[in-house]
Amino acid sequence: MKKTLLIVDDDLSILKLLSFILSKDYAVVVKNNGIDAFGWLEEGNMPELIISDLQMPYFDGQSFAKNVKISGFYRDIPVILLSAAHDLDEQVSKMPFKIDAYMHKPFKPNELKAAINQLLQIYESTNV
Repeated sequence: MKKTLLIVDDDLSILKLLSFILSKDYAVVVKNNGIDAFGWLEEGNMPELIISDLQMPYFDGQSFAKNVKISGFYRDIPVILLSAAHDLDEQVSKMPFKIDAYMHKPFKPNELKAAINQLLQIYESTNV
């Protein structure tokens, strides 16, 4: 059974690219904003990993990740943030919660897959 990844991004081309790259190995669920993504989680869905854009309208990636990480129910789900922001390192370092990984856009698919595999191994070993 494939592990489920939740991908959240307001850019349709990024959603399609990530879905194409990852759907061979994972069950991929895509949402185009943080509100829909959190609603999906609240419906009882539990992905093994979340990939989210940092800069989205309405409910941005930081707010979405914060709500996931401070939640008692979802806080152990690994989160990877993606962003084209030039100050991504600084933004992540100032977040008052732990982000498991982050990458600059454009990202290298092999590096993203490696980060996903590493985080899933950690997630599995701590949730046995």
